[in-house]
Amino acid sequence: MSQEIQLADLARALAHPARLRILALLRDTPGCIGGTIVDAVGLAQSTVSEHLRILKSAGIITGEIDGPRICYALNPEALTPLTGFISGLTPPPDGACCAPAAREMT
Repeated sequence: MSQEIQLADLARALAHPARLRILALLRDTPGCIGGTIVDAVGLAQSTVSEHLRILKSAGIITGEIDGPRICYALNPEALTPLTGFISGLTPPPDGACCAPAAREMT
């Protein structure tokens, strides 16, 4: 898989407010079980399951079966390629690469 496809898949998995809420919940409450996530996010169980499937498919979270429930956890290493790409978009301290010339702004 090319790096661009991997980055796009990660970005797509993050590109929904409910998925961001789920990630914040897992960050604040490690080992969250599915029912807790449904209650906290405030969406239908089937909708939350689909969001969890997308996050798990992208590798952003893991899910382990623990008896009759699934415990979810963050996998922050999965975001390393996206973090590196985004941090690489920061202009150098002198701003030379990206600042438009004064005449272009008029």
